[in-house]
Amino acid sequence: MGTTQLETVPEPKYWHLKTVLSEALDSEFAVGEILPNERDLAARFGVARATLRQALEQLELEGRLQRRRGVGTTVAPPRMGVAVGTDRGGWPGAPGDDWQPADSEAAVPPADVARALGTGPDEPVHTVRRTRVSHGHPVAAELLYVPSASVPDLTAIDAPAGPARARAVLRELARLDIEGQDRAVELGSARADDARALDRLPGAPVLVVTTRFLAGGRTAALSVATYRADTCRLTFGDQGAVEIHHGPERQAS
Repeated sequence: MGTTQLETVPEPKYWHLKTVLSEALDSEFAVGEILPNERDLAARFGVARATLRQALEQLELEGRLQRRRGVGTTVAPPRMGVAVGTDRGGWPGAPGDDWQPADSEAAVPPADVARALGTGPDEPVHTVRRTRVSHGHPVAAELLYVPSASVPDLTAIDAPAGPARARAVLRELARLDIEGQDRAVELGSARADDARALDRLPGAPVLVVTTRFLAGGRTAALSVATYRADTCRLTFGDQGAVEIHHGPERQAS
């Protein structure tokens, strides 16, 4: 069999450096330990700082490193195991749902969300903010978009905003007979508001899980949940549910 053009391409320098750095993390550094600054690391391994940054970014994406505000780059702990979402037949806020409602407001959603919901381009929808904490650390932030047509009786509820309003939206939504849901996962970068909620730096790698809830032959709600890519590893079960499992144990001296 002949050699393909791809097989003849040399391994990028940053990729080789990533492997060397990964071995150093296993043998020389403990979980939570702060790495030396970029200048010292680049000098130690004899590479340009641009090459070093590429390797560090890749290790962060793989969950080996964390960049922390006011601290620097530290060795990350093994990924935590938390269940994502509720049972395939359930609404957000159903029993067993570990998300915590934080706030709710009526606001015009992004254009792609409005198209998915079938609402007008300037039509406000109920936007519920929820957070997820595991082992004392924030691991995910969610925006749940609910059109007014899905919760027509919400106007009779007094709470204008805050967690009480968020819980009220979820209660009214649960009155609908759910017909199903579909879910998509993609890699992204943390926006400023996501970064604040997840205690990460803007641009940090995240996993975005978009879930469309169906009722009455239409999209009754749309969830956009942002998970820390350095913390979470997602797998799909037989029922289409998403779970997050502990990563392999890592050695630390």
